[in-house]
Amino acid sequence: MTNTFHTVSVEGAAEAYVLSRGRAGFLSIAQAIRAIRTLMPACRATDRELEEMLADACIAHRVPVAFDATTPVDVPEMPLHS
Repeated sequence: MTNTFHTVSVEGAAEAYVLSRGRAGFLSIAQAIRAIRTLMPACRATDRELEEMLADACIAHRVPVAFDATTPVDVPEMPLHS
């Protein structure tokens, strides 16, 4: 018997989250980012990149989206390096 571990990309996680929330009426970007960061603490994507991935998945799957993330527009994000 072998154990197989499947790796999940950030894009895959974003799409899976959108699909799981599709019947909820709408998707909260802020809540989705928190969920992805909780499940993938080593995620190197910025909040802005996650927001774009989530928005793209929402459009592709026709899920209404609430852009409620509090990322400042005029301040560039500095990605964290580990």
